[in-house]
Amino acid sequence: MKARKIRKTRKKVVALSGALAVLGVVGTATAFGDGTGDRQHVEVHGDRVTVPVTGGHTTVDTASLAVRAQADDGRGWQLSAPAADGLGPAGKVSVRGSEATWRYPSTGFTVTAAARDGRLAVSVRSDRDTTLNWPVTGVDPATRELQIPRGEGLSVPVADRWWNSPKAGLAGSEAGLSDGLTMPFWGTSLAGRHGSSYIAESDIGSTLTFASTGGRLRTEARHTFSAREDTGDYKITFALTDGSPVAAARDYRAWLLGHGGITTLRAKIAANPAVGKLVGAFHAYTWGQARTAEGVRRLRDLGIDRMWLGYDADGSPMDEQAVALAERSGYLVGPYDSWANAQDPDSADTPVSKWPSPVWPDACVRDADGKPVTGFGGRGCYVSSEALRRAEPSKHYLADRTREMTANGADSYFLDVDAAGELFTDRSPAHPMTRAQDRRNRLERMAGLSGDRKLVLGSESAGSWANGVVSFSHGSGTPVTDGLWALERDRATWGGYAPAGAPGVYFKPVHLPDDIAKAMYDPRYRVPLYQTVLHDSVISTERWELSWSKLPDQSRTRALLAMLYNVPLNLVLDQSELDRHGEQIAALQRYFEPLHQAAATLPMTDFRRLTPDSLVQRTTFGDGTLTVTANFSTATHDGLPGGCVDAVLKGGKARRMCPPGL
Repeated sequence: MKARKIRKTRKKVVALSGALAVLGVVGTATAFGDGTGDRQHVEVHGDRVTVPVTGGHTTVDTASLAVRAQADDGRGWQLSAPAADGLGPAGKVSVRGSEATWRYPSTGFTVTAAARDGRLAVSVRSDRDTTLNWPVTGVDPATRELQIPRGEGLSVPVADRWWNSPKAGLAGSEAGLSDGLTMPFWGTSLAGRHGSSYIAESDIGSTLTFASTGGRLRTEARHTFSAREDTGDYKITFALTDGSPVAAARDYRAWLLGHGGITTLRAKIAANPAVGKLVGAFHAYTWGQARTAEGVRRLRDLGIDRMWLGYDADGSPMDEQAVALAERSGYLVGPYDSWANAQDPDSADTPVSKWPSPVWPDACVRDADGKPVTGFGGRGCYVSSEALRRAEPSKHYLADRTREMTANGADSYFLDVDAAGELFTDRSPAHPMTRAQDRRNRLERMAGLSGDRKLVLGSESAGSWANGVVSFSHGSGTPVTDGLWALERDRATWGGYAPAGAPGVYFKPVHLPDDIAKAMYDPRYRVPLYQTVLHDSVISTERWELSWSKLPDQSRTRALLAMLYNVPLNLVLDQSELDRHGEQIAALQRYFEPLHQAAATLPMTDFRRLTPDSLVQRTTFGDGTLTVTANFSTATHDGLPGGCVDAVLKGGKARRMCPPGL
């Protein structure tokens, strides 16, 4: 019987990996695909290919790959400017049902435009290794905002002077669609309740560049075609939306649901009831006394009956007594681990980088010259997931590692990096690997932890493709700007790794510079894209080094955002932290718990800005099971004071909270 269950689990992993290989991503959702496009034919008029879509039609110019939209109400706008590259003359268009195909003989591209699930689906194949810079979006003069899933999500006014400036850190930057963004889509909003959604089905090998031209932001996607990397196909879908700041996220959720790419929390709880302990729980990494049974009792005495407690890999895990008490209290306990780095065991600076010989250096990812690829922070090397996969049947490195890390009875696990999408090409003859294979390997081993091992699994900034194998994600709630990384490297300001019991890097309060604070936490630009797509699948928090009290100036805003989005706060705890903020943490958790219990397993079904300044916002979950209104301003709006949040459970009265600042 056990062997049969394992085979079923493996079949699920294979099916998931197969979908990933075909689609490039795995995830959830749908809102605009009603299938009407599949029942209509494309039309060709000279060098114009017209494709029906939900809400109107689109026209592709075969000479340049420019794309225009025409809505049913007569409104027209440009979905993409011409490709930034020279395509060469286009060949004759051939039409078959809902597809039109043509070639660019001089550059080796073959393009197919099709009506699929109410969207325009464009597939580009190359017969040589090359790049294509397309689509070029946000160029229509009527475009007002750009939505990007950086962390939880941003909606940026394209003509805003600050967002176009170097201070914002957006213009001139680029993000990988498989790793730089949490989900491989973006969107635009126009005046008059119109907008566009773009989904990169082929996210591996694709990037999104942000540029400022004439004081206006635009985006340019780029795909690298490589036979070695198996990225010879590039697939993009275009959809017409209602222009809501979360409309593109709804479209992506629709696309994911249409491709079988969501695993709900309800399904995860049914497979492993321990996942249910995440519902209503805040998350916290523990230090010093907080890792002991005494620390657990103190949390209980504060009235906190739900918590995820993690501990760093510093050689001092929670002991069996503390873990047992935590689990009897309804808490989850999990170690931090990473399978991505290896160092020389004689000089490794962290236990998680020490592996049995000969992982170091035989399992290192190798570059084209055969040299090990240096690991994160210039330490050791990145470990090849393919090398570990091949070694596992005989060496059991991962199984032994997991057994050791959970020997204290831990029922949860945080596996850093695996779900974040940082993928590698391995040129080692002993374990060659493409980035697509790397992702399949990571999915398989995460599925082993959350499936066969029944551990409540989390990872860093989990991409939508990983939602089937993780239940929580630390970091996907944070729209990080590059300026944050520079600030964190400034140890004098940010704090270092001392003292051992409460390192400053986690506990020292920091006042963010204005530009970083604005780029990350100004509620006027924050939109719940991740929650619109994945709220009922993955419980998302902010990054672990950005605990609630780490940034005192943003503490009230972050608490309001957590309640508005129905997501837990992520904390770091030691004795002094509980001395200073324990009562506030407990009050926040008690307010959050019943709201999360009501809505954690439901989709976020609506998000609205209620005022012209966008500082009063409302979310809805399910069919109105929970409605939350947050006022980020200083003025009262419709009876809700500034700095407060009202939550209404269906059929009940508003529950108000006005979190104090730190």
